[in-house]
Amino acid sequence: MGIVLMFLLIATVAPFVFIHLKKTKLAIAQTILLVGMWLYFFEAMFMVAPTAFSITWVMFYLSLVVAEVAWVMFIIHVANSQAKYQESYQ
Repeated sequence: MGIVLMFLLIATVAPFVFIHLKKTKLAIAQTILLVGMWLYFFEAMFMVAPTAFSITWVMFYLSLVVAEVAWVMFIIHVANSQAKYQESYQ
């Protein structure tokens, strides 16, 4: 359960990563997906198990996928900015 919570927290930070990358449409989409993701999490934790392929189930997994896309984009952005920074000193 700890790994799921870690991914939930990473996904919660993803809209801020998109804002930093100036991808506001993706930030808004991720924010909407976050609502469903956390609803699904609390429903699964404290109530009965939600049905597969429900709205919150889809939002949960889509949010995790979009969050991973955000972090990959952020890593690429940081790597490119470091390369530009190093080139300016040569």
